[in-house]
Amino acid sequence: MEDSNFSRRKFIKGTVGSGLLIAGAGLLPSCNIFRMSSKSESVYDAKGLPTVLFGSTGVRVPRIICGLGSRFCHLESDEEAQRLLHFTLDNGLYYWDTAWAYDNTIGVPPGKIRSPRLVTSEERLGPVVKTRRNEIFLSTKVTSRDPNEAMRQIETSLKRLQTDHLDQLMIHDVQSMADVEKLSQKGNLIDILHRLKEQGLTRFIGFSGHTEAAAMKAMVERGDFNTMLIAMNHWNAATNPQNRQELAIPAAKAKGMGVILMKVVRPRETITTLKPADLVAYALSLKGPDVIVLGLDSIEVVKSNLEILRNFKAMDEARMEEMAMQLTPFYNHENLPWMKPGYTDGNYA
Repeated sequence: MEDSNFSRRKFIKGTVGSGLLIAGAGLLPSCNIFRMSSKSESVYDAKGLPTVLFGSTGVRVPRIICGLGSRFCHLESDEEAQRLLHFTLDNGLYYWDTAWAYDNTIGVPPGKIRSPRLVTSEERLGPVVKTRRNEIFLSTKVTSRDPNEAMRQIETSLKRLQTDHLDQLMIHDVQSMADVEKLSQKGNLIDILHRLKEQGLTRFIGFSGHTEAAAMKAMVERGDFNTMLIAMNHWNAATNPQNRQELAIPAAKAKGMGVILMKVVRPRETITTLKPADLVAYALSLKGPDVIVLGLDSIEVVKSNLEILRNFKAMDEARMEEMAMQLTPFYNHENLPWMKPGYTDGNYA
């Protein structure tokens, strides 16, 4: 980037020049939204929590990151949500995972009640991001596969988050090989994310997905990404085997990508005897993923996660095998909502 304060006009000109399908100056109405500030002032502080080098990004992050999807959006009190966010930073959890699509309409977590008002994750993050931006490793996701709409979503995300730059921008919810082909078209999201990284709007780029293993591997091979957010295996092994952990994760690690694992506590909804702490420890003990993302909806949950992380010791092989056997009923369950077509990533993640 030749100048840290490039204008909206320069951004549009550079984007169009790269072959992206950006339809005119009216697409990005804000004059200041794409004006970059210095990223050299980041002051991440893990407060003594265990950290890991996040792939080849050069950034160290805590091994548990904050998932700010449906559970977070179903906190009824905005004040409580703000306290929760400040508490995470004050206690070393500075990697925040959100998305343009995360709100309280895409699913009601167990034990929660649907609110009559719309709550979006990014808007809830905005006030804290505005005052503590340099303390946060901020990651969001773009959903639309239409280039023009994708750019509108990215601008909306920046406005909601009250920032002019991201630490990470991901393509949300890659689902199939057909989806990969769409994303790979000239001017579509893979091109767009690379251009935005070149322009300095985001430091790193990646993608997320929870369905087809082959599609996730194909994205690794095509996109030259920094990071991947991927679900644990949870599809019926007999009728629809999706060995994401075995297929996509090694491919990503071979390319130096940072790997985030999601859906790690979900088995408890099928096997109620499983302890959340054991599920978290099991996920942290798996070889391959750098970090895991856990949904947050209370300070008590954060305290529990902090305790697990501070005292974490990797499970031995015998305990890992025992846990894998306990998880078998979950992996063979076909009726859970996230195993069905049309599921939107972020539902009580």
